[in-house]
Amino acid sequence: MHTKGSHILNLRSIYAADGPLSGYLLHIPGTTMTTFFSFLHPVQLTASLASASLTRGLLTSWVTAVLIGQWLFAAYITVQFAAPWATGALSESTFSHMIKGHVAGDNIGNAVLLLHILPVMLISMSGVLQLIPYLRQHFPRFHRLNGRLFLTLGLCGALTGLWLTWGRDTRLSNIGAIGITLNGLLIPIAVAAAWYYARKRDFKQHSRFAIHAFILINGVWSFRLMLMGWYMVNQGPNGNNATIDGPADLFMSFACYLLPMAIAEVYFWSQRHPRCAITVISNSALLITAGMTAVGVFAAGVMMWWPRIAAGAL
Repeated sequence: MHTKGSHILNLRSIYAADGPLSGYLLHIPGTTMTTFFSFLHPVQLTASLASASLTRGLLTSWVTAVLIGQWLFAAYITVQFAAPWATGALSESTFSHMIKGHVAGDNIGNAVLLLHILPVMLISMSGVLQLIPYLRQHFPRFHRLNGRLFLTLGLCGALTGLWLTWGRDTRLSNIGAIGITLNGLLIPIAVAAAWYYARKRDFKQHSRFAIHAFILINGVWSFRLMLMGWYMVNQGPNGNNATIDGPADLFMSFACYLLPMAIAEVYFWSQRHPRCAITVISNSALLITAGMTAVGVFAAGVMMWWPRIAAGAL
């Protein structure tokens, strides 16, 4: 019976210095090392991509990038909205960069807007902590309480976001709002499933739907990462327009949550069926995800969040 590790071991053994593929290696005289070119051989490259240590490293890299991006976003929300609200300094200029911010005389709409924005600070700070294995293993009570807080606030954000989009007409175009609307409608489903399986103590299914809930609740955050990363790579808009319903905008409005959800399912597939080829596919997808997240966090941080944080701190 083959295990995940045995596939990697078999690949390495046939690629060893005295193995059947030894003729493809370029050895450094007097050592057992090979040059970098040996790593590029498909067999050795496959063995590396199927490594369990690579999976752990990629997940750690992705979580680290997410943590930096989420906490940077939380700092932006704190400086731009939470601090002025706490000190009574909120004004129409605070919301001037939004599609529809504070509207004089619209007490209900303004209250729902704040109820939608302010919890984002806690969502961004707490949600990513659920992804850290050490906290889950050593502080299970914190994990449970923090998870309930995150899911509750995420559900609140989805409902208020849907109302703001369609009840308050906070959108630039109808077609451009379809992606974010589907995002909002999927959040209650993922939250309910994650909560249901946690109560059933089916932790594999709970983890699966909790990850999907995390992705969906942070869908708009991911859209910002994709959009700013796209602008940075293209040195400006490319397939985008002012009403955010250009071809690139529409693609990203769905891809910001459907793509990471698909990649998460590939990862769960590799955990259920730990075969070499599946692990290679999963790790390749995780590599792309970690890279795109890092680029997006940098771009959004430089172009959107840090300038406002720096201005607010002065």
